This record gives sequence, C-alpha cells and structure tokens, in this order.
Amino acid sequence: MKCRLSLALMLLSAACAYGRDADTMADSLSRDTSMLRHNMDELVVTATRTPRPIKDVPVLTRVLNRSDIALSDAMDLSDLLGREMPGIEFSYSMNQKLNMNMGGFAGQSVLVLVDGERLAGETMENVDFGRLNLNNVERIEIVRGAQSALYGAGAVGGVINIITGGVHKPWTLNLNAQLADHRSQRYGGVLGLKRGGVSNTLDVQYRSRDNYTLCMDPADECEFRQVYGERIWNVKDKLTYSPSKRLRLSARAGYYFKEMPTDVDVYERSRDFAGGLRADWDISSVDKLEASVYYDQYDKSDLLRLWGRDVMDYRNVQTSVRSLYHRTLRTCDELTVGGDYVRNFLRSYQFDVGHGMVQHAGDLFAQYDYQADERWEMVGAARWDYFSDAQSASHVTGKLGLRYKPADMVALRAGYAGGFRAPTLKEKYSRFNMVGNIYVYGNEALKAEKSHNVYLSAETYWQHYHLSASATYSHVSNRISTSAPMQGGMGEYYIRYMNQASADVLGLELLAQGRWTPATGHTLTARTNYVFTREWTAVDNTTPYAPARPHSLNLRLDWDARWTAFYNTTLSVSGRVLSAVDYETVQMDYPFAPRHVHNPAYTIWRLQLQNRLGRAVSLNVAVDNVFNYAPHVYYYNSPQTLGANLMVGVSVDVDRLF
Repeated sequence: MKCRLSLALMLLSAACAYGRDADTMADSLSRDTSMLRHNMDELVVTATRTPRPIKDVPVLTRVLNRSDIALSDAMDLSDLLGREMPGIEFSYSMNQKLNMNMGGFAGQSVLVLVDGERLAGETMENVDFGRLNLNNVERIEIVRGAQSALYGAGAVGGVINIITGGVHKPWTLNLNAQLADHRSQRYGGVLGLKRGGVSNTLDVQYRSRDNYTLCMDPADECEFRQVYGERIWNVKDKLTYSPSKRLRLSARAGYYFKEMPTDVDVYERSRDFAGGLRADWDISSVDKLEASVYYDQYDKSDLLRLWGRDVMDYRNVQTSVRSLYHRTLRTCDELTVGGDYVRNFLRSYQFDVGHGMVQHAGDLFAQYDYQADERWEMVGAARWDYFSDAQSASHVTGKLGLRYKPADMVALRAGYAGGFRAPTLKEKYSRFNMVGNIYVYGNEALKAEKSHNVYLSAETYWQHYHLSASATYSHVSNRISTSAPMQGGMGEYYIRYMNQASADVLGLELLAQGRWTPATGHTLTARTNYVFTREWTAVDNTTPYAPARPHSLNLRLDWDARWTAFYNTTLSVSGRVLSAVDYETVQMDYPFAPRHVHNPAYTIWRLQLQNRLGRAVSLNVAVDNVFNYAPHVYYYNSPQTLGANLMVGVSVDVDRLF
C-alpha cells in the first residue's frame, strides 16, 4: 500500500509541476525557496532517466531550480555553476576557451545535456558554454560520478542536464536585462503562447562585453594579459503539440552567434544551428515511449577585417536518433530500455585533411529499478556501445546502485559504476602547429579510457535541516593525455596524444543547510557546501596540467522578508573559498624547461539584494568580489577579476502587470 501511495504522490507531483497555474507557482517559489532548496518530492530525471522524487533517487543529485537561477541573475551556465557549486571550476585554455573541471574530471569527461540531448562540441572538447543561457530554464540537475551505463562515452565524471520550461497560461512574456563592469550587458526575453493543445516558447538573448586588460606591467609573469570581449546572440524556439492527454509532440530550433575580437584585425566567430523533433507517448498507465531526432551543427570562423573575408576553419556536426521505453512492473518497479545512434562529423584546421572525419556510434542499454519494500531499492543497468573507428570498437559498462531508508527522513546510498570515454576525433587525427614552434599530433592507436567508480552517501532531512555527506573513488586506466615535448625526425618539436597507465580520483562532499522562519513573512536560510578532491596521476612522460584545487567551500546566507503584500526582498551574502594548488608544467617554447606553478588560495564574496515588486517586477543589485580581490599573477585557472564589480539586473513578467 505504501508503495502505491508513493507512486500516486509521484504522479500527483508531476501533474502539479506541469499543470498548475503559473502565478501560484511563482508565488510559492518566491516565498518558499532558497538557493539549493531540496524539496523532497521534487521530480528529477537525470540519475535514472525516469521521473523520480529527489529523496528517492539511488544516486545523490543536486538541483538548481528556477528560483535559484532567478536569484543568482547569472550571465550563463558557467557563471552560475562557478559561483554556486563547489568542486566545479572553470579555467581558460588555448585562445581563452573555457575548460571545466568537475571533481577532478575535465570537461570532455562531463556530459552536458539540454533536455536530455547532447550538444556539438568546441575545439577543446568542452561545449561552448556561451550557448547555454538561463532565460527559460526550469532547473539544472547535476549528478557527479560515472554515468556511462546510462549515457555512454563522455559521462565518466558526471552529467549536467539543463531542463527547459514550458507554457502554462494563454500568454506569458518575460523581459530581463543586466549591466555590469567592462560594459557587460545582457538583454533577454521569453514569449510563451498557449492555446488548446498547442504551445510555443520563443527565447531571445543578446550579451556583450568589452576587452579588458589584466596585466599592465610587462614584467609580470602572467600567463595571459587580456580578457577578450564578446558579442553573443542566442535565439531558441520550442513548439509543442498535444493531440491527446497521452501524446505530446515537440519541435525545437536554435541559432547561436558569438564574436570575439582576438586580434586587431581578426575576430573569431562561432555559430550553431540546432533543431530536433521529439515524441512522448503514454501508451498505457504503465507503458511510456520516448523518441527523438536531433541535429546540431557548430561552426567556427575567422573574420579577416582587413580583407573583409569570413574564413570557416572548424565544423562539428552531430546527428542523433534515440528512443527510450519505460514499463512499470509490480506497481513500483521500473524497466527502462533504449538505444541511440550518433553520427559525428568533424572538420578542423587542426587536421591535415580537408574533407573532415566521420565517426558512427551506436548503443543499447537496459535498466531495472527494483523496490523490495518501502526501505530497500536496487537499480542495475548495463550498456553496450559501438564506435566505428575505435581500437576496441565495443565497450560494455555496468552500474549497480542501492538505497536504504532506515527512517522516513534518512537515505543511505552506495553503488558501483563502470565508466569509459572513447577517444575523440581530435585526439585521434590532430596535426597542427600550436604556438609557432611546437606541433600537436593525434594518435590513431589510442585506447578508450576505462574506469571503476564507487560511491557512498548519507542524507537526512530533519526539521529545519538538510544534511548530506558523500564520497567517491575512481580508478581510471588508459587515461588520455598528451606527451611531454619531443623532437621529431625533421627537427620539429611535438606533443602527441597518448594513454597514461592510470589515474585515481578521490572526492568528498559535505552539505549542511538550515531554514528557519523567525517571524511571519520572514525566512532565513543558511548553507555551507564543501568539496575535497585528490588526484593521483601517473606523470611518466606526459604533459603536466593544472589539477583540481583540493579544497572548495561555498557559504551562503539568505534573508527573505515580505514587508507588504506588494513588496518583499531577499538579502544574500555568499562566498566561495578555494585552496591553493601547486603543479609542474613546461614552457611551450625551446628548451621546454620545467616550470613550477603555485596558484594561491583565494576567496571571493558577493553581496546581493533582490527586490520584488508584486508578482511582476524583480530588481537585483549586487556587488561581486566585495573585498576587491585581484591576483598578483593571472594564471589560466585564477579568477579573471580586477576587483569589485557592481551588477544591476531587472526582470519583468509583463503578463502579470495586468
């Protein structure tokens, strides 16, 4: 009986999440949410690929919901995660491309999804984080640790899934803007229309920022001296048609454009064209089918201003087809089976062939979620992947997770997950001159990375408190890296992609959050979140890289006050503390001498006041980097700040003005 009640509660929550009036939702979020709120019955999908209340998923999942995103007033996904999630750090790489490190795993090992769909990649195997604006995001689900059994290659370090919102009223219109230092500007709007079974959401955003100089003195040992400005347009449209209560069809399309003045006479441009179709069919009360096809084309070019030419030098095209079938058994058990096909095309200035390279990938997977009773749950999954040009074309990964609830408000989790990452086309076929006197060569003989991963976690909700602790350990074999600089037969120096013997990553995360209501209309929320990361890497003759900082701590205090029925405020104080990190690297010019790098510890704090006028208007005023921190030397993984930064943002829900 309790199992049936849990299922009913889950279905009721889903109906409420998709069908309740938007005004009521906004009021509830405004009053009752704060940063990283974990509503026990909030539905998430990433950890199991099926909708589950967050308190019941067998893998610890972090969620940033709509209220968290609105309060942060972040520019894009990297801005949000960099400020709010410890253990996730963004650094610059070649030509100021953003690289993400999440718990010791670089961006090419962390899968970023939008509504479950993969994105075409950037030059450095990360996605272009500028594409991921937060205009119409319902929530962001973050699952740390290997998820290869559910999502395949690229999910060795975890999954970040961005879930976009829908339309629940005849019409909605949000307009928003933000101004900050370095002439940073953001203007956006989301228009939603709904009539009968048809709804459409149009999302438009423009962002820009000027160049600014970090190091004025040529004697400073800065790794780079100027942050490039940018100009970004992002347009997305999502059309949904529901001919019946059991069938929902959706189509989406998007265009993205970014321009960066990397030189006086050269502007680097990025463009993306994406579109897809999806069907969600509730065949019966216990059978569901999902199917989709998605196309994503990411191009890069150089605008030669002197000649008036726009020269394309990079194209990545991903075409994917996927399907999922869910069946509910024994009232609460879930069987999920599915498959994917992906055609990946890459043509790059980094190749010595002009026609580009193609990789075909396919997979089949199955997952069974077994609930023995209201306390015990076990989830097992297995996946088979095939890559057309891999040394080992087939890969099988498995996953086993356990959840035990000794009490209604306590959850213990443990599990094992196999992981793998197939070498990318860039890692296999690159051949280019990197900095004038050293080449980078791919390696067609690369083997896939394989890993064994275990995790333990404990979580409790007790009165006003939410506490959790988790530990992960990963042993990675054949980790893909690059060699130390070597001299070739023609006298040139080169770096070559290669497999390391092994690497080990240990992670620990602690979260403590409390929420109190000291007076009517007033709410106080406090949160501290700490992440420890330790890496052991076999250096051998590989190129050293900047590892994750061992200690990362986020603290936050929110005071929400409703002064009148028309006016309420949230005062937030938040801080991010990162420990020092030391590592060895090499100079990228002859004689390629070793160099010790010390990135000092630092802390950056933010003070923010959000003012909400009625249900329609929100005004954010924030001072970022309150204590005016600026690094003595700017490294690729130090914060690119010159000191305190005043930020002002406004958001207006036009439909609620009437």
